[in-house]
Amino acid sequence: MPGPGRTPAEELGLPPGQRAAPRWKPSHYGSVPVLRPETWRLAVGGATRSGGTTVLDLAALAELPAAELVAPLHCVDRHSVPAVRWGGVRLAEVLALEPPEEGAEHVLLAAARGYSSSLPLAELRRPDALLATHADGEPLTPEHGWPARVVLPRLYGFKGPKWVAEITYHREPQQGWWESHGYHPRGRVDLEERWAHQG
Repeated sequence: MPGPGRTPAEELGLPPGQRAAPRWKPSHYGSVPVLRPETWRLAVGGATRSGGTTVLDLAALAELPAAELVAPLHCVDRHSVPAVRWGGVRLAEVLALEPPEEGAEHVLLAAARGYSSSLPLAELRRPDALLATHADGEPLTPEHGWPARVVLPRLYGFKGPKWVAEITYHREPQQGWWESHGYHPRGRVDLEERWAHQG
C-alpha cells in the first residue's frame, strides 16, 4: 500500500503522468525487422572531427568496456517499466571512437525500418546513456530492440530507438521520424514533454 497521501506511481518513484506497467510489453509501429548478427552494423558519422565514419559490428562493440545500469523505461503513452537492468556499453564510449567536430552539438539516431529521433549530443554523453544489448541479464529480444537499442532514462522511450543503426552528428537540430509525426523535440519525462505543440 502507498504511504499517506502518495499514489502507487509516486511510491515507485515514477515521474508525473506515468503509471507502472504490469509487464514489459514491446511497443513499436509496424513489424519487427529481421536482422542478422553477422551483418548488423552501427555507423558513427556526420560532422566528425576526422571527416570520416566509424563502423562497429557486434564483435567490435563487445570489445568496449561493459556497463550495467538499472533504470526505468518511460513510454510516451504514459506507462513505465520501473526498473530494468540494462547491459551494454556507455554511449560516451561509442562517441569517443569517432568524436564530433567543434560546433556539432546535435545528433540524429537512425534505426531499422526508417525510424529516427533527434536530440542534443549532450544527452548521449550522460553517464546513464547506454547502448543496450541486454536486459535483466539476457540478450534483448528482437521485439525489444535486438541487437542494440539506445537507453536514455530521463527521456521518453521514443528518443532512444530500438534496432539502432546510425549515430550522425549535426551542427543544427534535425527532424527525425518521431519529431516529424508531432512528438516533442526534447522529450524530457520530468517535464512531460510528449508533443511538439507543448513548445
